[in-house]
Amino acid sequence: MKIISKENPLPLHYQLKEIIRELIENDELKPGDIIPTERELCKIQNVSRMTVNKAILALVNEGLLHRQQGKGTFVSEPKQMHEFSKLKGFTEEMNSKGFKTKTKILSFEIKESTKKLQKIFSLDDTNKKVIEIIRLRETDKEPVAIETTILPYSHFSNMTKNSLEGKSLYEIFKREYNYYPEKAKQVIEPIKLNDYESTLLNQKKNALALLFSKTTYTNENSVIEFTKAIFRSDLYKYELILK
Repeated sequence: MKIISKENPLPLHYQLKEIIRELIENDELKPGDIIPTERELCKIQNVSRMTVNKAILALVNEGLLHRQQGKGTFVSEPKQMHEFSKLKGFTEEMNSKGFKTKTKILSFEIKESTKKLQKIFSLDDTNKKVIEIIRLRETDKEPVAIETTILPYSHFSNMTKNSLEGKSLYEIFKREYNYYPEKAKQVIEPIKLNDYESTLLNQKKNALALLFSKTTYTNENSVIEFTKAIFRSDLYKYELILK
Protein backbone atom coordinates (compact mmCIF):
# COMPACT_ATOMS: atom_id res chain seq x y z
CA MET A 1 0.00 0.00 0.00
CA LYS A 2 1.25 3.46 -0.92
CA ILE A 3 1.76 5.94 1.88
CA ILE A 4 0.03 9.31 2.11
CA SER A 5 2.25 12.31 1.40
CA LYS A 6 1.79 15.15 3.85
CA GLU A 7 3.60 17.39 1.36
CA ASN A 8 0.79 16.82 -1.12
CA PRO A 9 -1.74 19.69 -1.15
CA LEU A 10 -4.64 17.25 -1.54
CA PRO A 11 -6.56 16.46 1.69
CA LEU A 12 -5.28 13.40 3.54
CA HIS A 13 -8.64 11.60 3.43
CA TYR A 14 -8.81 12.12 -0.34
CA GLN A 15 -5.31 10.70 -0.82
CA LEU A 16 -6.20 7.64 1.26
CA LYS A 17 -9.43 7.15 -0.65
CA GLU A 18 -7.52 7.16 -3.95
CA ILE A 19 -4.86 4.78 -2.58
CA ILE A 20 -7.55 2.24 -1.64
CA ARG A 21 -9.34 2.79 -4.96
CA GLU A 22 -6.09 2.06 -6.80
CA LEU A 23 -5.66 -1.20 -4.87
CA ILE A 24 -9.18 -2.22 -5.95
CA GLU A 25 -8.72 -1.19 -9.59
CA ASN A 26 -5.40 -3.09 -9.77
CA ASP A 27 -7.03 -6.23 -8.30
CA GLU A 28 -4.73 -6.10 -5.29
CA LEU A 29 -7.97 -5.97 -3.34
CA LYS A 30 -10.64 -8.18 -4.92
CA PRO A 31 -14.43 -8.35 -4.42
CA GLY A 32 -15.12 -9.96 -1.06
CA ASP A 33 -11.71 -9.09 0.41
CA ILE A 34 -11.69 -7.43 3.81
CA ILE A 35 -9.68 -4.22 4.01
CA PRO A 36 -7.47 -3.31 6.99
CA THR A 37 -9.34 -2.02 10.03
CA GLU A 38 -9.53 1.70 10.71
CA ARG A 39 -7.04 1.26 13.53
CA GLU A 40 -4.63 -0.58 11.23
CA LEU A 41 -4.96 2.09 8.53
CA CYS A 42 -4.30 4.80 11.11
CA LYS A 43 -1.09 3.03 12.07
CA ILE A 44 0.00 2.30 8.47
CA GLN A 45 -0.68 5.84 7.25
CA ASN A 46 0.06 7.72 10.48
CA VAL A 47 -3.20 9.66 10.27
CA SER A 48 -6.19 10.24 12.54
CA ARG A 49 -9.21 7.97 12.88
CA MET A 50 -11.36 10.76 11.43
CA THR A 51 -9.23 10.89 8.25
CA VAL A 52 -9.54 7.13 7.76
CA ASN A 53 -13.27 7.16 8.45
CA LYS A 54 -13.89 9.93 5.88
CA ALA A 55 -11.94 8.02 3.22
CA ILE A 56 -13.77 4.76 3.85
CA LEU A 57 -17.18 6.43 4.03
CA ALA A 58 -16.57 8.08 0.64
CA LEU A 59 -15.76 4.68 -0.91
CA VAL A 60 -18.82 3.12 0.74
CA ASN A 61 -20.98 5.89 -0.73
CA GLU A 62 -19.48 5.19 -4.17
CA GLY A 63 -20.33 1.50 -3.80
CA LEU A 64 -16.71 0.31 -3.92
CA LEU A 65 -16.76 -0.84 -0.29
CA HIS A 66 -19.48 -2.08 2.04
CA ARG A 67 -19.60 -2.55 5.78
CA GLN A 68 -20.81 -5.62 7.65
CA GLN A 69 -21.61 -4.95 11.27
CA GLY A 70 -19.28 -6.83 13.59
CA LYS A 71 -17.19 -8.18 10.71
CA GLY A 72 -15.46 -5.28 8.98
CA THR A 73 -15.34 -3.44 5.66
CA PHE A 74 -15.21 -5.41 2.42
CA VAL A 75 -14.61 -4.75 -1.27
CA SER A 76 -17.93 -4.75 -3.13
CA GLU A 77 -18.76 -6.61 -6.31
CA PRO A 78 -18.42 -4.37 -9.39
CA LYS A 79 -21.54 -2.41 -10.22
CA GLN A 80 -23.59 -3.88 -13.04
CA MET A 81 -23.29 -1.75 -16.16
CA HIS A 82 -26.49 -0.82 -17.96
CA GLU A 83 -25.98 0.47 -21.48
CA PHE A 84 -28.40 2.97 -22.98
CA SER A 85 -27.55 2.50 -26.64
CA LYS A 86 -30.02 -0.39 -27.08
CA LEU A 87 -33.63 -0.88 -26.07
CA LYS A 88 -33.82 -4.05 -23.99
CA GLY A 89 -35.95 -5.32 -21.15
CA PHE A 90 -34.40 -6.01 -17.74
CA THR A 91 -34.25 -9.79 -18.18
CA GLU A 92 -32.69 -9.62 -21.64
CA GLU A 93 -30.16 -6.99 -20.54
CA MET A 94 -29.00 -8.87 -17.44
CA ASN A 95 -28.92 -12.28 -19.11
CA SER A 96 -26.74 -10.88 -21.89
CA LYS A 97 -24.21 -9.89 -19.22
CA GLY A 98 -24.21 -13.32 -17.60
CA PHE A 99 -26.30 -12.49 -14.53
CA LYS A 100 -28.95 -14.85 -13.21
CA THR A 101 -32.21 -12.96 -12.85
CA LYS A 102 -35.37 -13.52 -10.88
CA THR A 103 -38.59 -11.53 -10.93
CA LYS A 104 -41.26 -11.51 -8.24
CA ILE A 105 -44.63 -10.03 -9.19
CA LEU A 106 -45.75 -8.02 -6.17
CA SER A 107 -48.99 -6.75 -7.68
CA PHE A 108 -51.11 -7.07 -10.85
CA GLU A 109 -54.10 -4.77 -11.04
CA ILE A 110 -56.54 -3.41 -13.62
CA LYS A 111 -57.46 0.15 -12.67
CA GLU A 112 -58.67 3.51 -13.92
CA SER A 113 -55.91 5.65 -15.38
CA THR A 114 -54.98 9.06 -14.04
CA LYS A 115 -55.15 12.11 -16.27
CA LYS A 116 -51.38 11.94 -16.63
CA LEU A 117 -51.55 8.34 -17.88
CA GLN A 118 -54.45 9.18 -20.20
CA LYS A 119 -52.25 11.78 -21.79
CA ILE A 120 -49.24 9.46 -22.05
CA PHE A 121 -51.24 6.68 -23.74
CA SER A 122 -53.62 9.01 -25.64
CA LEU A 123 -56.66 7.37 -24.01
CA ASP A 124 -60.14 8.86 -24.35
CA ASP A 125 -62.72 9.05 -21.55
CA THR A 126 -64.50 5.89 -22.72
CA ASN A 127 -61.35 3.79 -22.57
CA LYS A 128 -59.43 4.72 -19.45
CA LYS A 129 -58.43 1.35 -18.02
CA VAL A 130 -54.78 0.46 -17.55
CA ILE A 131 -52.88 -2.52 -16.18
CA GLU A 132 -50.47 -1.82 -13.32
CA ILE A 133 -47.73 -4.39 -12.68
CA ILE A 134 -45.33 -4.00 -9.76
CA ARG A 135 -42.29 -6.30 -9.79
CA LEU A 136 -39.21 -6.85 -7.66
CA ARG A 137 -36.12 -7.55 -9.74
CA GLU A 138 -33.18 -9.63 -8.51
CA THR A 139 -29.80 -10.47 -10.00
CA ASP A 140 -27.69 -13.23 -8.49
CA LYS A 141 -30.16 -13.46 -5.56
CA GLU A 142 -29.74 -9.78 -4.66
CA PRO A 143 -32.74 -7.38 -4.91
CA VAL A 144 -31.78 -4.57 -7.27
CA ALA A 145 -34.91 -2.80 -8.51
CA ILE A 146 -38.61 -2.18 -7.99
CA GLU A 147 -40.47 -1.70 -11.27
CA THR A 148 -43.96 -0.29 -11.66
CA THR A 149 -45.15 -0.82 -15.23
CA ILE A 150 -48.34 0.63 -16.70
CA LEU A 151 -49.87 -0.81 -19.89
CA PRO A 152 -52.99 0.32 -21.80
CA TYR A 153 -55.68 -2.26 -21.02
CA SER A 154 -57.16 -2.01 -24.52
CA HIS A 155 -53.90 -3.40 -25.96
CA PHE A 156 -53.44 -6.22 -23.44
CA SER A 157 -56.94 -7.07 -22.21
CA ASN A 158 -56.28 -10.83 -21.96
CA MET A 159 -53.04 -10.44 -19.99
CA THR A 160 -53.04 -12.01 -16.52
CA LYS A 161 -50.58 -12.28 -13.67
CA ASN A 162 -50.03 -15.96 -14.47
CA SER A 163 -49.25 -15.19 -18.11
CA LEU A 164 -46.34 -13.01 -16.96
CA GLU A 165 -44.71 -15.48 -14.58
CA GLY A 166 -41.13 -16.26 -15.61
CA LYS A 167 -41.33 -14.31 -18.87
CA SER A 168 -39.79 -11.16 -20.30
CA LEU A 169 -42.41 -8.47 -20.87
CA TYR A 170 -40.75 -7.36 -24.10
CA GLU A 171 -40.81 -10.91 -25.41
CA ILE A 172 -44.52 -11.10 -24.56
CA PHE A 173 -45.07 -7.84 -26.47
CA LYS A 174 -43.50 -9.33 -29.59
CA ARG A 175 -44.57 -12.97 -29.49
CA GLU A 176 -48.10 -12.70 -28.14
CA TYR A 177 -49.26 -9.23 -29.19
CA ASN A 178 -47.13 -8.40 -32.22
CA TYR A 179 -45.93 -5.12 -30.70
CA TYR A 180 -42.29 -4.29 -31.35
CA PRO A 181 -40.66 -1.75 -29.03
CA GLU A 182 -38.80 0.66 -31.29
CA LYS A 183 -37.60 3.45 -29.02
CA ALA A 184 -37.94 4.80 -25.50
CA LYS A 185 -37.69 8.14 -23.74
CA GLN A 186 -36.08 7.88 -20.33
CA VAL A 187 -35.73 10.36 -17.48
CA ILE A 188 -33.32 9.68 -14.59
CA GLU A 189 -33.42 11.35 -11.20
CA PRO A 190 -31.96 10.66 -7.75
CA ILE A 191 -34.35 9.81 -4.93
CA LYS A 192 -34.30 8.60 -1.32
CA LEU A 193 -35.94 5.27 -0.50
CA ASN A 194 -38.95 5.20 1.79
CA ASP A 195 -39.51 2.51 4.44
CA TYR A 196 -41.27 0.08 2.09
CA GLU A 197 -38.78 0.49 -0.76
CA SER A 198 -35.76 0.18 1.51
CA THR A 199 -37.15 -3.05 3.01
CA LEU A 200 -37.73 -4.59 -0.43
CA LEU A 201 -34.28 -3.58 -1.67
CA ASN A 202 -32.47 -4.54 1.53
CA GLN A 203 -31.28 -0.97 2.06
CA LYS A 204 -31.28 1.51 4.91
CA LYS A 205 -34.15 3.97 5.12
CA ASN A 206 -33.46 7.13 3.09
CA ALA A 207 -30.68 5.39 1.15
CA LEU A 208 -30.01 7.01 -2.22
CA ALA A 209 -31.41 5.33 -5.32
CA LEU A 210 -32.05 6.14 -8.98
CA LEU A 211 -35.53 6.54 -10.41
CA PHE A 212 -35.94 5.77 -14.11
CA SER A 213 -39.14 6.88 -15.81
CA LYS A 214 -39.40 5.24 -19.22
CA THR A 215 -41.96 5.71 -21.99
CA THR A 216 -41.72 3.02 -24.68
CA TYR A 217 -42.94 3.43 -28.27
CA THR A 218 -43.73 0.88 -30.98
CA ASN A 219 -42.50 1.07 -34.56
CA GLU A 220 -45.81 2.85 -35.27
CA ASN A 221 -44.91 5.52 -32.70
CA SER A 222 -47.67 4.60 -30.24
CA VAL A 223 -46.95 4.31 -26.52
CA ILE A 224 -47.31 0.76 -25.19
CA GLU A 225 -45.52 1.00 -21.85
CA PHE A 226 -44.78 3.48 -19.10
CA THR A 227 -42.44 2.23 -16.37
CA LYS A 228 -41.02 3.75 -13.21
CA ALA A 229 -38.09 1.72 -11.93
CA ILE A 230 -36.21 2.35 -8.70
CA PHE A 231 -32.66 0.98 -8.86
CA ARG A 232 -30.16 0.60 -6.04
CA SER A 233 -27.37 3.09 -6.64
CA ASP A 234 -24.80 0.93 -4.84
CA LEU A 235 -25.15 -1.90 -7.38
CA TYR A 236 -25.80 -0.12 -10.66
CA LYS A 237 -24.09 2.38 -12.89
CA TYR A 238 -25.27 3.54 -16.29
CA GLU A 239 -23.52 4.21 -19.55
CA LEU A 240 -24.82 6.68 -22.11
CA ILE A 241 -23.63 6.28 -25.68
CA LEU A 242 -24.07 9.50 -27.62
CA LYS A 243 -23.86 9.66 -31.40
